[in-house]
Amino acid sequence: MRRSGATHPLPRRLAPLAAVPLVLAAAACGGDDTGGGGGGGTGAEGGGPQEVTVGVIPIVDVAPVYLGVDQGFFEECGLSVSLESGQGGAAIVPGVVSGEFEFGFSNVTSLLLAADQGLPLQVVANGVASTGEQGNDFGAVVTRPDSGIQGPADLAGRTVAVNTLNNIGTTTVNESVRQAGGDPSTIEYVELAFPDMGAALQQGNVDAIWVVEPFLASATAAGNVPVAWNFVDTADDLTVATYFTSDQYAQENPEAVECFSSAMEEALQYAQENPDAVRAILDTYTQIPPEVAEAMVLPQWPAEVNRDSVQTLADLAVEDGLIDDQPDLEQLLP
Repeated sequence: MRRSGATHPLPRRLAPLAAVPLVLAAAACGGDDTGGGGGGGTGAEGGGPQEVTVGVIPIVDVAPVYLGVDQGFFEECGLSVSLESGQGGAAIVPGVVSGEFEFGFSNVTSLLLAADQGLPLQVVANGVASTGEQGNDFGAVVTRPDSGIQGPADLAGRTVAVNTLNNIGTTTVNESVRQAGGDPSTIEYVELAFPDMGAALQQGNVDAIWVVEPFLASATAAGNVPVAWNFVDTADDLTVATYFTSDQYAQENPEAVECFSSAMEEALQYAQENPDAVRAILDTYTQIPPEVAEAMVLPQWPAEVNRDSVQTLADLAVEDGLIDDQPDLEQLLP
């Protein structure tokens, strides 16, 4: 992914998007004076905006936060937002806990695991959701057309690649198989990075791969076929990921958290209503080719977290042995 060592201001509007620089932090903001410390309000001591760093992943899901910076939604309520690209929630969660990031983006199951470990985190804004449509979602299990796998139940006894073991990919694929009458306990999961999955499938190293966009569009363009829409099978309009902060930061900076939450709500609505803007801004922080960006299925970006779907993910985490006890969702969710 293209990365920049400096934080640059973004223009207010999208045209021309090709000129919009990537916004990344030169250095992470911790719990010092630049992050607002215990000030409790937006705006720096000298009257300027309060600087915050958000840990994100360079994928389609986070397009709204980039659009929010681009459109000035955060600036309007007093925040100067830098976006720092990480490899995944496994790195972002401890970054938020330690104060390296003021806010972070992670899938719900990772946050449930963190809550089970007693990490002091709370969700402050929705992140991304399934479309809820069979055959038209931004994530699916894909296989070769000659694999003999016709549907979710046929994944039982097969080897399936996921990007992270014992996380949202495995629990939702398990639920697809379970609902179709198969035995998910017989699946052999293999951990692979999304960019490596297509080659592994073609070489016969795995029987199927769970991928999200843009890797889903690339996999189907190569002639592979989806056999399970695991997010859709798991819950209606599944909340897949959210933005979060630490309990300490929320307590010390309530106005900054309120600003971030309201600006993200505006950004999510903007992304939902402007798919062309979403596809265009991807060029500023990913290496997704324009033709793939145009072909892929975009997720949904509702403003509100679907609490029932989060409860379902918590139930599945317990059922699959990822956590022992139900986490306190009242503590975790807004």
